[in-house]
Amino acid sequence: MPSKNKSNELTLSRVYDAPVAAVWDAWTDPEQAAKWWGPRGFTITTHGKELKPGGFWRYTMHGPDGVDYPNKTIYHEVEKHKRLVYDHGGSDDRPPMFRVTVTFEEIGEQTRMEMTMAFPSPEEAIQAKKFIKTAGGHSTWDRLAEYLTKEKNEREIFVINRSFKASIDTMFEMWSNPRHVSRWMAPEGVRMEYIQADIAEGKTSFFKMTSDDNTLVMHGKIHYLKIKRPDYLEYSQSFSDEKGNLSKHPRVPTWPDHMLTKVLLTKEGDDQTRVTLTWEPQGKVSAAELKAFVEMRGSMTQGWTGSFDKLEALLGTEI
Repeated sequence: MPSKNKSNELTLSRVYDAPVAAVWDAWTDPEQAAKWWGPRGFTITTHGKELKPGGFWRYTMHGPDGVDYPNKTIYHEVEKHKRLVYDHGGSDDRPPMFRVTVTFEEIGEQTRMEMTMAFPSPEEAIQAKKFIKTAGGHSTWDRLAEYLTKEKNEREIFVINRSFKASIDTMFEMWSNPRHVSRWMAPEGVRMEYIQADIAEGKTSFFKMTSDDNTLVMHGKIHYLKIKRPDYLEYSQSFSDEKGNLSKHPRVPTWPDHMLTKVLLTKEGDDQTRVTLTWEPQGKVSAAELKAFVEMRGSMTQGWTGSFDKLEALLGTEI
């Protein structure tokens, strides 16, 4: 949908694979919120909550570096399963940073969440946008997707979203043209080259990744299961040796052998596209492999963020 936000507002849209009641409860029940609220690596402790107009939610966010961040949310509107309006980022000794309006709309068995953050000025909105990106604030909504999937289907997944200033057709090209993929998909500090490039349904690509200091060399395969222009790709990815035989992760021997990747592209106006990437172990997975997958979500976020930074830079050049 085209963005209609004002210059002092930031907007965010997500679609969750869960009914609206489940999404609402995950938001409003402190016990559930404690399992996903905040950027990756953060935890929260709720000290009190009154979910009603004029009510509050008092909690402390605990950063991975040990720093605590006291918060007091003041609710202005509470319409069950539909709408919340509240002031965010304040505490007893500081005013709120911005006002949040979030709506929940049921679409079949899914829920669309639309959020607007209104700041006192356009300058503060710009600064907040930079801070949210640097602090990994959008991973909060990725964690919500992971939590809802686990609650609904008892599956562990990894989710990461990123919006890019590019049309959906351009973004599809960046994911489906080997010449472009090889320039950005490797994490920061790693370069990628195709040994065999075949991005098509039922086909398999074989690639090599090498660290910039040449101390790490990895090979892998991507088998494409579904490609639907202009908005969806699905593929299975695995590590291999230099001959293309299945092998283990070079640094994490308990990493799952096969990863199922789903890439959904969503149009956000004429010149912006959101990428929603979902990763999960595929096939038979041991308890140790599942544990490694769950514990490495932070590293996965870091790795994909580095790749997306490269993609963002590439989109700013002639392709």
